[in-house]
Order: sequence, then structure tokens, then C-alpha cells
Amino acid sequence: MNDDIYTLHRGTAPLLVSLPHDGSHIPQDLAARMTERARIAPDTDWHVSILYDFARELGASIIVPRHSRYVVDLNRPPDDTSLYPGQNTTGLCPAVQFTGEPVYLEGQAPSPDEVALRVDTYWRPYHEALRAELDRIHGQHGSVVLWEGHSIRGSGLPFLFEGRLPDLNLGTSAGASCAPALQHRLEAVLASQDEYDFVVNGRFKGGYITRHYGEPARGIDAVQMEISQRNYMDEDSFAYDAGKAGHLRKLLMALLQATLKR
Repeated sequence: MNDDIYTLHRGTAPLLVSLPHDGSHIPQDLAARMTERARIAPDTDWHVSILYDFARELGASIIVPRHSRYVVDLNRPPDDTSLYPGQNTTGLCPAVQFTGEPVYLEGQAPSPDEVALRVDTYWRPYHEALRAELDRIHGQHGSVVLWEGHSIRGSGLPFLFEGRLPDLNLGTSAGASCAPALQHRLEAVLASQDEYDFVVNGRFKGGYITRHYGEPARGIDAVQMEISQRNYMDEDSFAYDAGKAGHLRKLLMALLQATLKR
């Protein structure tokens, strides 16, 4: 295990929670090449490791990276093929922020060789650990659910989507990454409450990890939950709001419990 790249908590349940955009660290020499705004890693999935820390109580394994998606985006394919053709997005080593503004100072964006080095240094170790933990859990239980925990500024990012993003955005790669029964259980949990609005397979259907690792025919189900950050933090200051988060965590707990039912 490489604690400088990621941390992995190994649990006992057939559930792995992956939080690939929780990291916010940017090495000093790289930050010096970035714009002032980009240096604070504004597109981090802020505090999701706090939101999901209860998952340990359920016996889940949890994998979390240290570095920012600006170093390398762990939820993009290594060849940087677009996951949403025809729509604005950010890449494997993003050159633009979610606002459409540049990440780098003029002339400082990474070369193809640097991108390849970052993939080898940061991307591959995370994915090797993710694959190994999925295989370990699957070997022990005969099945496993991979839960991709994400968050984003949902109150307005016109570069990526129009208007307001729903509170909760469940993605199953249009039903291809998990068994129908699991998707139905999760939809039932979401429909049983009226505090948060939600959509299934809307703007965010699941990134590379959900699409690549989900093999429901083999008993490996993968789902992505994209949370609008207004529901647990201040989207401008990035400050965690424990009061709001407490309500949200109860629903997230019910969702993860639903993944463990058979």
C-alpha cells in the first residue's frame, strides 16, 4: 500500500467505496505552474470522505487518493477518451476548470510525456489497488458492489451543465454497470424520501471507474452517486456544514445498506 498515493481500509462486507476525487494535494512544483484559483483545487469532491466515514461501520472497504484531480483524474480512461462525447468535460490531466477557466498559466500545461508519467505515478497504483480489492472481496463473498462517491457544485456550472443539478444523481451507465435488482433497490430508497430531489442516469451516468469495473454478470455491480455540494457544505467557501451533512448521511447510510441486501 502506498500511503503517499492512496489509503485503503480493508473491510469485511461485499462493498467497496471509492472516492477518487476526494484528494486535494498538488505538489509544489506543479502548483507553481497553475493559475491562482487552480492552486486551491476548487474542483475537489470536498469532504466526501467525511460524508462516507460511516461506511466502515457497515464493514465496507474504502479507497481514497491523496492528490487532486488536477494532477491526474482517476475517473478518466488512461487514453483520455471522452466519456461524454459532444459535451464539455475535463480530461485526464485537466487543462480547464469546471468553470471553463484555465488550470495552467500560459505555456505551462503538461506535455504528452508528462501526462504519461503522471498516469504511471498516480493513476496506475490507484487502479491496481482498486482492482485487487475488488478481486479480494469478490473472491471472499462471490459478489461485490463498487460505490463511487462523488460531489460537485450543483448550483450552477454552465460549462458542464445547464441550470441547477438535482441534489442526488445516481449513475449506472444506463443500467449496464449493475444488476437491475440493485438499481431498483436504490431507486426505491431515493423515492421513499422527499427531502432531496434526484435523477437516475441523467447528466452524470457514471465515469470510467463505474463503466470499466462494473460486470453485473460476474457479480460485480458498480454505481456512481454524484451529490450536489449545496446539500452538505458551502459551495463558495468549501466549508463543511455538519448540520446539513447529518441529514444527508442518514440517506447515504440507507443507500449503502440497500447495496448489501440480497
